[in-house]
Amino acid sequence: MTSERPDPGPGSSPGSGGPVSGPGPDTRASDAEREQIAERLREAVAEGRLDMEEFDERLEATYKARTHGELAPLVRDLPAPGTTTDMALPSSSGGGVSGWSDRIGKGSATSKGAFAFWGGFGRKGAWTVGRTFTAVVLQAGGEIDLREARFEDRDVVIRCFTIMGGVRVVVPPDMDVEVRGSGFMGGFGELGDAEVSPGSPRVIVTGFALMGGVGVERKIRESEKRRLKEERKRERLEKKSRKELD
Repeated sequence: MTSERPDPGPGSSPGSGGPVSGPGPDTRASDAEREQIAERLREAVAEGRLDMEEFDERLEATYKARTHGELAPLVRDLPAPGTTTDMALPSSSGGGVSGWSDRIGKGSATSKGAFAFWGGFGRKGAWTVGRTFTAVVLQAGGEIDLREARFEDRDVVIRCFTIMGGVRVVVPPDMDVEVRGSGFMGGFGELGDAEVSPGSPRVIVTGFALMGGVGVERKIRESEKRRLKEERKRERLEKKSRKELD
């Protein structure tokens, strides 16, 4: 009497005795997979899950990794961006700086104004700008950084009034900004031409400066600075790796 062998079913290979598993820990990792891990680490540091020291250590280990087994532990304790689910490897869709649509009209303003007298103020990071933001400084200084900010509305007016003081307004290179302010024994900084990205908020910087000034300047985002730093580090590691192989 002979027994019939059960059908192994879908997902199995003949003679395997079970489902076909994914790549094992000793499987060689590709450049694309290393980049996916690096992107996950960038997201984590932007969300505050890693400090810069941890980020640098893991990023260096990422570009040195040769197998999946070396890559997986680097992100095992990090959830996928926007979720709470742990994943050993990020999806191929990657990530990056959110588009403007994710940063406009998604919440109420966290700040609508600032005042400083013989001191200073700062608005930076992931804060939400009100439709109208008014800054007043008297013999003081202040900084309004819009590079990582969110916006209550697409149209934003930033009013700056300075007396023997100054306000610094920092915007990303691709933001639609118009400077209309004036001054007496002082002035407003002028912005040069820029390539405005689609969907950018429309920001008007206006006000009055008396014996002081308002400076408006374009600077790249911190996330972009980190990306450029990572690229330089990756190039150095790749050169070092090629020399070791030679």
